[in-house]
Amino acid sequence: MNIQQLYEFCLSKKGVTEHFPFDEDTLVFKVGGKMFCLASLKEWEKGNPSLNLKCNPDRAIELREQYEAVKPGWHMSKVHWNTVSVNGDVSQKLLIELINHSYELVFNGLTKKIQEEILHS
Repeated sequence: MNIQQLYEFCLSKKGVTEHFPFDEDTLVFKVGGKMFCLASLKEWEKGNPSLNLKCNPDRAIELREQYEAVKPGWHMSKVHWNTVSVNGDVSQKLLIELINHSYELVFNGLTKKIQEEILHS
């Protein structure tokens, strides 16, 4: 996955917006105003692409034990976030699954009102 594919994939999801809330480097994708995917553009350009993705706490631990490319979330809650190295031992299929999982966790945590607004927009 390259940065353009990530961009298109994330923005194809219902209610997703892109932001740079921290600096000009950190691309953040949000649903309902809540973050679900973060990426450093500079690191992608250097050939070290990674994503910060929200994850179920139990699954986060399992993934870290199973994959070298999955680490506790950098600058994030280590309980709920993983940093996934895109060029590591995580398959493209699993990477997409983890992005979807992060999106769904955040979407499901939104109020019913916001969920309905997103679904019907």
